[in-house]
Amino acid sequence: MATQRVLDFLATRRPAGPCLVVDLDVVRDNFHAFEKALPDSKIYYAVKANPAPEILRLLAAMGSSFDTASVAEVEMAMDAGAPADRISFGNTIKKERDILRAYELGIRLFAVDCVEEVDKIARAAPGARVFCRVLTDGEGAEWPLSRKFGCVPAMAVDVLRHAKARGLDAYGVSFHVGSQQCDLTAWDRALGDAKKVFATLAEEGIVLKMVNMGGGFPTRYLKDVPAAQAYGQAIFGSLRKHFGNQIPETIIEPGRGMVGNAGVIKSEVVLISKKADNDNVRWVYLDIGKFGGLAETMDEAIRYPIVTRHDGGEVAPCVLAGPTCDSADVMYEKTPYPLPLSLTIGDEVLIEGTGAYTTTYSAVAFNGFEPLRSYVI
Repeated sequence: MATQRVLDFLATRRPAGPCLVVDLDVVRDNFHAFEKALPDSKIYYAVKANPAPEILRLLAAMGSSFDTASVAEVEMAMDAGAPADRISFGNTIKKERDILRAYELGIRLFAVDCVEEVDKIARAAPGARVFCRVLTDGEGAEWPLSRKFGCVPAMAVDVLRHAKARGLDAYGVSFHVGSQQCDLTAWDRALGDAKKVFATLAEEGIVLKMVNMGGGFPTRYLKDVPAAQAYGQAIFGSLRKHFGNQIPETIIEPGRGMVGNAGVIKSEVVLISKKADNDNVRWVYLDIGKFGGLAETMDEAIRYPIVTRHDGGEVAPCVLAGPTCDSADVMYEKTPYPLPLSLTIGDEVLIEGTGAYTTTYSAVAFNGFEPLRSYVI
């Protein structure tokens, strides 16, 4: 839901073209909610969700750590005031020269999911801490992250054993239960796998110290989602169940859950039309689409709340599409979106819950449209 601060900004500034407006007060509240929900876990904000300098500076000042996916994101976090010991290079797919650059900048915590990546880190970042990502099924997530990242628990044992043999600090394991994860039990299955890796290596004298429990914490779109406190209780219960009194150091990597509900995109209706006279579904074209920042509508995975000045009146199903000359630039067609019958060309619409994974997904100049403008207030 758009805050009054966002509404006032849009009313006063009247920015032309589509734009994202992020309210830092909401980000601040979200950070405190995570602190309260999981007081014993370090918070590593996933920079990729929204790397706006104002957001990074706020979180750095509040004591947040940062999960980064590239050298550029490492440098963004450092420019925002985060010291190197509060930054993790969490991408499992890294060029060796990028590992070296991060190491030169002081980064000592790296993600791996295979022995080949371990070998790169052993050469470029000797003595660094590594954690191995374990595959999860991603069931219950609206934006699953399975298959591309991680390895099965038995291979994670081999990877961390190899890390130890190469002189690295075999520090722990990580997992990601899938973005926009609404199943509170998802972490339980993954923590059970993590415990197996801990136990197997402990028998060999390799004592792991950390579990990176990833992100997945949702933001509210069209459906209610559990509060951070509910996730905290479920996760802590699972930690006790699997690790007993030997709970390791834990970190979490909220991205969407930190900034998603802090942002609103202002858009404009460019065209409303039909494909045939007897067609009962209107096509509504906005000045933003998949290539302008709404990439997460791919496969209609994320359904954003859309607010118009005509809300409250009669609605009818619409196909919602973007402005580019690409037939893939359609957001909602399989499940049409109900919009007011009185919606007209030129109307402004607000797309809520868009603080995460929008500006960074925006094309540089596809069809000549400029990247999504962003304002942080």
